[in-house]
Amino acid sequence: MRVHLCSLTIASTFLACLLFQPPQTRLSYAEEGSIVEGAGFTLYDMKSIEGSDERVIQQDPVCDRSKRPKILSVEPDEAKPGEKVTIKGENFGTKECFHGVAFSAAGAATIDYTFINDTTIEATVPNVPAGMSFIDIVAGGGNARSKAFLVQPK
Repeated sequence: MRVHLCSLTIASTFLACLLFQPPQTRLSYAEEGSIVEGAGFTLYDMKSIEGSDERVIQQDPVCDRSKRPKILSVEPDEAKPGEKVTIKGENFGTKECFHGVAFSAAGAATIDYTFINDTTIEATVPNVPAGMSFIDIVAGGGNARSKAFLVQPK
């Protein structure tokens, strides 16, 4: 196998640059979500529980991440913006562990919703153009997507 000397020189120069940089510079090469040894919670400005009192830890909800949510139906299956729909399914979790509702046609817009229980959510159809959309819910155990939902003209 032939390896060009130039290739080895470039690779070793790059490696040397990475290894001999100050630690704060090396952290800039880490991608979000990657594990950087010794960084702990400080890498992405996450709040550490160090120093928290016992009451804060006891009040923190324990979410069951093993139960994936599932949307079984949306009633009615078509509605106008501003109208309410009922999302029925399973494993939506607790109110503290439920994260939200989204309509694919609304992009990142915040959706008004009411958590009823582990199997029922009530949501308001956002002000979006008429057409097909999907409804997504995000719970402690993951997310689920509905079948196509028709947003009617106003």
